[in-house]
Amino acid sequence: MSSHHDVRRNAVRHIATGAIAALLITGLAACGGTTNGAGSGASGAGAGDTTGSSEATGQASAITVGTTDKVVSLDPAGISELGSIQTAYQIYAPLFAQHDGKADIVPNLAADNGTWNADGTQFTVKLKSSLKFTNGHALTSSDVKFSIDRIKEINSENGPVSVFANITDVDAPDPTTVVFTTSVKDDVTLKPVLSMTASGIVDEQAYPKDKLATDDEVVKDNGFSGAYSLREYKSNDHALFVRNADYQGIEPAHNKQVTTRYYADSSNLKLAVQQGDVDVAYRSLTPTDITDLKKNDKLKVVTGNGGGGRYLVFNLRTQPFGSKQADANADKAKAVRQAVADLVDRSALATNVYQGTYKPLYSFIPAGQAGFVDTLTGAYGDGSGKPDVDKARKTLADAGVTTPVKLNIQYNTDHYGPSSADEYAAIKTQLEDGGLFSVNVQQTEWVQYSKQRVVTDSQDGDFPAYQIGWAPDYPDPSDYLTPYFAPDGFVSNGYENPQVASLLKAQAGQTDESQRLDTIKQVQQVAAKDLPILPLLQSVSQSVTGGDISGVVMDTNFVLRYPSLERK
Repeated sequence: MSSHHDVRRNAVRHIATGAIAALLITGLAACGGTTNGAGSGASGAGAGDTTGSSEATGQASAITVGTTDKVVSLDPAGISELGSIQTAYQIYAPLFAQHDGKADIVPNLAADNGTWNADGTQFTVKLKSSLKFTNGHALTSSDVKFSIDRIKEINSENGPVSVFANITDVDAPDPTTVVFTTSVKDDVTLKPVLSMTASGIVDEQAYPKDKLATDDEVVKDNGFSGAYSLREYKSNDHALFVRNADYQGIEPAHNKQVTTRYYADSSNLKLAVQQGDVDVAYRSLTPTDITDLKKNDKLKVVTGNGGGGRYLVFNLRTQPFGSKQADANADKAKAVRQAVADLVDRSALATNVYQGTYKPLYSFIPAGQAGFVDTLTGAYGDGSGKPDVDKARKTLADAGVTTPVKLNIQYNTDHYGPSSADEYAAIKTQLEDGGLFSVNVQQTEWVQYSKQRVVTDSQDGDFPAYQIGWAPDYPDPSDYLTPYFAPDGFVSNGYENPQVASLLKAQAGQTDESQRLDTIKQVQQVAAKDLPILPLLQSVSQSVTGGDISGVVMDTNFVLRYPSLERK
């Protein structure tokens, strides 16, 4: 495999981040049981409600959360998948935030909603007074500038750098004033971007400017701006969050401490919540696990809004007739993608594989979200959401494609869940119906999968088609479209359409809502014809809790908010 470090970051304005790749499940070594390795460990003392160990905190208020998610980085400049975002949300505070899981964005560490200058190129924000990090250092506008600047300078391939492309400069004229200069006039996505977990403020006295902080450094330096400090962290084992008593954000912790325990798989997580070893099991249990646990009268299944989905991505360079293949042909390549869309049976996947915990997704923006347009139901299959073999055959024949088409599809179970195997076995069967495709499905472990799938300046990507999941970073329709369709977006599958890129840039500066939604609709209409990515299923977020736990809030971006958790 060629190097994957030269990801193209600057080809087009990124309104939505290439962060948060994973939608569903990340496998980790079991905590308190079998492990896949020793992992790395870190611990620290610092500010908070305890003096340095879990025993020091009143246990009545202590809550334990179990998960199979993986944490790749503790540094917000290097986070992109839900395990890391889940952790970072608890310890880093951005200027703005969503309150109680609602879509409205309100001041968090900011003292006001910010103001644009007359020509719409500079956005000024005032900070609350006397802010400080958990290590006691003052939190000032200089730290805000440092936090945003270092994301762009580090340019981590696993980080959120692309979402900040519209920010051309950050200035700190005095300790409580921050001025953002943007390349898009009146950029309507700026405040949502500044509400992302990745926009959380870090201590410039503690974090390196030009590289990611290691896990040990993050814990030791204790430069946290959020509702908790991270007192202990051992990779693949546990994380200990201790309440930050000095936190001035909108959501202070209602508990004294939360411990996250990492489990190797959903069966171990299910057993842990059944036995009371964890108070909350979140991300991820299988549909069968959820159905079984609903029968336990000592447990509660809590369902939150789901803004995420599961998708099949085509690599436009390496797919059949892709641009880097010996028989490259753009029309034939598009016909292959469209024929796949004609054959997929989403309802069968939702019902037979996921037992109704997902629903069919026929749009790039999920139903119920702003900007939703159903562009796929009528365009593919029988026109009502069902597959149509004859239509797929005609699509291929009209393009001169000889059948069966050989198609390799990659999927992953340690990140997207054990049910992915059943999902892609079902998709293989669906695509091979009528003899139009010969499909080979294979699984790759996540660490390699996340590297090998992407198209960069130095590699074409190893997977002709592959599974991906997405949950929004912030409540805006652009956060679904730009990661999918921008040349340097998160999906990064070699798709480049100048019309789409132009529309994506235009909508960022459209302050008239109806005009902007029309532009967003146009993006989806063009993409529905090109079909570089095929939506399959729309998700919901679910957790299982003990009967004495309240305050379970799950965002549409699938973050479980630790501050609101309480024991009755």
